[in-house]
Amino acid sequence: MSDVIAQEVGSPEYYVTMMAQYDKEFDTWKQRCEKILKMYKDAKRNERMADSRFNILWSNVQTLKASTFSRLPRPDVSRRFKDNDPVGRVASLILERALAFEVDNYPDFHDSIKHAVYDRFLGGRGTAWVRYEPKLRQVPMEEGEQISDEVGETEQFREELDYECAPTDYVDWRDFGHNVARTWGEVCVVWRKVYMTREALVERFGEEEGGRVPLDASPELNIDKANPDGAGKRGLVIEIWDKDLGQAKWLSKTLARFLDERDDPLGLEEFFPCPRSLYGTVTNDSLVPTPDYVLYQDQAKQLNILASRIDGLVKALQVRGVYDASEPTLARLFTEGSNTMLLPVKNWAAFAEKQGLSGALDIVDLQPIAMALHEAYQAFDELKGQIYEITGIADIIRGDTNANETAAAQQIKGQYANLRLKQYQDEVALFASHLLQMKAEIICGHFDTDTILKMASASQLMQADQSYIPAAMEMLRDRPTRTFRIQVAADSMVYLNEDQEKQDRLEFLSSTSSFIEKLVQAGQAAPQVLSLGVELLKFGVTGFRVGKTMEGFIDEVADQLRQQAQQPQQPKPDPEMMKIQAQGQLDQQKAQLDAQAAQQKAQLDAQADQARAQADIAVQNTKIQADAQLEAMRQHEETQREQLRLTAEQQNKWRIAVLDASTKIIAAGIAAGDETTPGMSLNDAMTTFHGLVAQLSGPIANPTIQ
Repeated sequence: MSDVIAQEVGSPEYYVTMMAQYDKEFDTWKQRCEKILKMYKDAKRNERMADSRFNILWSNVQTLKASTFSRLPRPDVSRRFKDNDPVGRVASLILERALAFEVDNYPDFHDSIKHAVYDRFLGGRGTAWVRYEPKLRQVPMEEGEQISDEVGETEQFREELDYECAPTDYVDWRDFGHNVARTWGEVCVVWRKVYMTREALVERFGEEEGGRVPLDASPELNIDKANPDGAGKRGLVIEIWDKDLGQAKWLSKTLARFLDERDDPLGLEEFFPCPRSLYGTVTNDSLVPTPDYVLYQDQAKQLNILASRIDGLVKALQVRGVYDASEPTLARLFTEGSNTMLLPVKNWAAFAEKQGLSGALDIVDLQPIAMALHEAYQAFDELKGQIYEITGIADIIRGDTNANETAAAQQIKGQYANLRLKQYQDEVALFASHLLQMKAEIICGHFDTDTILKMASASQLMQADQSYIPAAMEMLRDRPTRTFRIQVAADSMVYLNEDQEKQDRLEFLSSTSSFIEKLVQAGQAAPQVLSLGVELLKFGVTGFRVGKTMEGFIDEVADQLRQQAQQPQQPKPDPEMMKIQAQGQLDQQKAQLDAQAAQQKAQLDAQADQARAQADIAVQNTKIQADAQLEAMRQHEETQREQLRLTAEQQNKWRIAVLDASTKIIAAGIAAGDETTPGMSLNDAMTTFHGLVAQLSGPIANPTIQ
C-alpha cells in the first residue's frame, strides 16, 4: 500500500501500482483457478495412460448451477410500502415493463448471470458489468436549420438518437480487479480489462487516441510482447472506476496514459457499474475467494484412485487358469465349447486316473477379486457421500421423494433440502437483483421519456391509469423519490413446477371467491365494513405477482366504497312501521287485483254478448242470402223453359216457312219450264226463300243455280 500512497492519486502510475498489488494478492488464487479449470475440462488426461477417473468436479458444478439458476430472472418492481399510491403503482408498472423488455429482448442479461454462476461454482467468483449504450444515426438537416461551427459546409447532416439500451457484460475472472481490501465495503476502485479492435478503438476514443493504442493483447494470452501486431490481437484498455474521486477512466498500460476520463458517467447510487461479485467462500479478512473444489480436493483425488482401482479389478475379473499340457484338448474348453457341447479325450482311463478336470485344470479363484470390487464400490459410494455433504448436493439427494412416502415425509425432506441450497439461490437472486437495480437506474436517469414509454407499452395501460403517466415519469426521474417509493428485485431463478403453480392459482381463486362472497354478505348488513374488506382483499392480492394488474381495479373500488361510506346513511325504519307498511301494501295489491279481476270479467261478458249478436246477424244474413239464391234459381229455370218454348215455336214457324218457300220454288221451277203458264219466276222464288231464311236464322248465302 505504501507504493500506492507514494504515487499521485488518480495518476496512471497510481492505478498500475494498485493493479500490481492486486495481482500479487490474487496470484495463488488465479493459479488454482487455472488448475481447476483444466480438471473441469479433463484437459490433463494423458491419452496414453489408461487410468480411469471420475470427474466429480464437473458433476458437482453442473448440478449446483442447475439448482440455483435454471431460468431467466423476471424483474419485480413494486411499491416499497403497499399504500394507496396510484402514481407509485403506475410508475412501478412502467419500470417493470421496461426492464422486462430489456431482459427479454437482449440475451446479454441471461448470459451474464449464467457465466457468473458458472465462475462462482468453479473458481469462486463471478462478475458482471452494466453500461449505457446510445446508438446515434446521421439524418439530413432540414432547410433553414442552423449549422454549428463544428460542421463543415459540405456536411449537411446531424446526429439523432436511434435507440438506446442498458446491456450487461460478463467479466471473466482474469479480467476483473479491485483494490486490495478485506470486505467489499472497503473496495473503492474497480476495473476490468477490455479487448478492442482498431475500429472499436477509433469509434470510442477518436481517430487520434484510438489509433495510438497498439494491438498487442488478446483475452487468452493477455499481452504478447514477442508478437505485438500478430493476427487476432487487440488493443488492451483498462476501464477504471474510482469511487473516492467519483471518476471513470480508461487506461492504456502500454501507453501509460488515460484515453478518456469522465465524472460519474452513469450516476448510479452505488457508483460502481458492477454489483458485489458472486463469491464462493470468503472470510472477513480477505476478498480472495476459496474455490469449492479446494475444500474437497483430497476426497476427489481418492475418488480418482478408487475409480482407477475399480477399473483394474473389473479388468481382472476374468476366467483365467492353467491346464495339463498333455491334454491339449482342454485348451479348447473355453474357446470352442458351447452349451451341450462335449470335447473328446483320447485316453479316458489315464485322464480319469488324474482326477479328470479337477486334476488337469486349475482356474484362478475370482471370489477375492469380486469381494475386493464390492468393497471398492462401497468405499466409492461413501466417498461420494462425503463430497456431497461438503458441497451441499446431499441436500438435493435428501430432497428426492418417494411415491410411497407420506405427504408429511415429503414435506420434511423438501424443507431439509433447502437448508443450504436456498442460501445459494438467494445469493444468485440478490446478484441478479443488483443488476436489475442498476439497469433501472440507467433507464430512469439516461433513457429518453419516449423510449421508456414505448418499451413499457404505456399506451396499452388501463384508461384509468393513463392520467397518472406524466406524474409517474416525473417520479421515475427523481432518484430520491423513486428510491423511497418503489423497489426493484428479481424473482426466483429456480425452475418452478408448473403443476404446483397451477395448484397455487386455483387455491388463490378459491380463497378469494370465498372471501368476496362473505364480504358481500357482511356489506349488506353493515355497508361500512366494505371499505375494510376491500383493503384486506388488496392486502392478499398484492402478495401475488399477478395481483399487480388488479391493483388498479381494487383501488378504484375502494375509492368508490369510501365515498359511499362518507355519504349520510338513512336511518333504519321501525320494524312495526315496516310491518304496517307491508300489510298496507298487501291490502292495496289485493284491492288492485280484485278490481282488475272484475274489470276483466265485465270485458269478457261484453265480448260474449257481442259475439252472440254477431252470430245471430250472421245467421239471419245467411238465411236471406239462401232465399235470394233459391228465388234466383227458380226464376232462371222459368226463363230457360220460356226460352226453350219460344225457340221450339220459332223453329216450327221456320220449318213451315221453309216448307212454304220450298213449295214456291218448286212451283216457280215448274212454271219456268212452261213459260206459257203464268206464275212466280224462279229468281223471285229464291229471293223469297232467302228472305224467309234471313228472318228466321239470319242472312244466308244465295246459292248459285246452274
